[in-house]
Order: sequence, then structure tokens, then C-alpha cells
Amino acid sequence: MNTAKMPQLEQVQDPAPATQTLRVMIVRCESADQRGWLTLREALWPDCSRAEHLLDMASFIANPQRYVQFVAYADSMEAVGFCEAAVRTDYVNGTETSPVAFLEGIFVVPKARRAGIAASLVSAVARWAAAADCRELASDAALENHAGHAFHLALGFQESERVVFFRRVL
Repeated sequence: MNTAKMPQLEQVQDPAPATQTLRVMIVRCESADQRGWLTLREALWPDCSRAEHLLDMASFIANPQRYVQFVAYADSMEAVGFCEAAVRTDYVNGTETSPVAFLEGIFVVPKARRAGIAASLVSAVARWAAAADCRELASDAALENHAGHAFHLALGFQESERVVFFRRVL
């Protein structure tokens, strides 16, 4: 990461109730080579191959009007969290408008959790979404992911509906 050029960077004191205080810098990814991004993606989605991650990352970077990615750095410049979001124009469960910004993934390294980093990342996504003329930010969590439900509620999301998906092999 070139620290001399950081126009899309913001210093944020984490606003969420926390068990610790950690200052972070939120940086929008402008390259698939963004320091820490790949490592954090691999931690969140370990079943995806490195090649698939890199292909996805390059695709997201190539379409900045539809996709956004942010990495959170501690004062030491260690990557401690990231999030990815997209603008969706198809129907998004529980929403009333279109387009809708959708939080596709968020991850904070275990040692940096409960310090408001996720709240800072979601705030960055919300600002990006508002600038993209989205009126809603949506997300999801698996039915059994109670920690994910609590996380979303703590960050101001409201549960909109519960859905069980079905499939039929042809």
C-alpha cells in the first residue's frame, strides 16, 4: 500500500461499545494487491481457493460503481478487518427499494474484536451506499448464526424476515 497516496482514507475512533479501545484507519481497496485484503478474505472464506479469491478481487476492483471493499488498519498498519459490499438491483429479501447496498462479508481478526472496528467498516459502507443513491443497506446471516444476528442488531440493522431456501436437483 502506498501510504503517500491515501485520498479515500479516514481515521476513525471506533464508535461502538467496546471492551477495548483501538484506533483504526479505514482504507478503500483500490487494487487486488491491497495489503491484508487477501489474507483477511482467506480467513473469512477458507473454502475458496486463493486463485478464486484473486479472481473475485480483480473483478470487484474493475467495477467500483457496483462493488466496494475496505480494510481496517491498526496504528501499527496491521490489517485487522475488512468488509465487502455491492449494489444489488435484483430483489433483496426484506427491502423496499432498489438499488440496495448489500454487505457481502465482514471480518475482524479475533484479537481486535469488540473494539468497534466492524462498526467503523459498516459506517464506511453506509457512506459509500448513500453516495451511490441507495436508501437501504441489507445483509444476511445464517439462521443458526446467533452471534451474527446480535452483531447486525448492535450495528443498527433490523431483522426484516427469516427465510429457508430450498433446492431440487434436476
